[in-house]
Amino acid sequence: MAFERLRAAILMLAEEWEAKPEDDHELHLQLQEKLAEIRAMGMPLPDDLVELEKKLERDVEGVTEG
Repeated sequence: MAFERLRAAILMLAEEWEAKPEDDHELHLQLQEKLAEIRAMGMPLPDDLVELEKKLERDVEGVTEG
């Protein structure tokens, strides 16, 4: 149940990210927190969430570097 709750929260973050790309940094931090919770439960991360994390990292780094 906890995993499904976290996954739903992450999907909501992804939808918010698409609607408000200017909030990349904050959304990236929230995503990291949710993924850390999943890792703490000893559960493997789904590939789609790993890819989302990587994409946000690239986008956030691009904003801070550029």
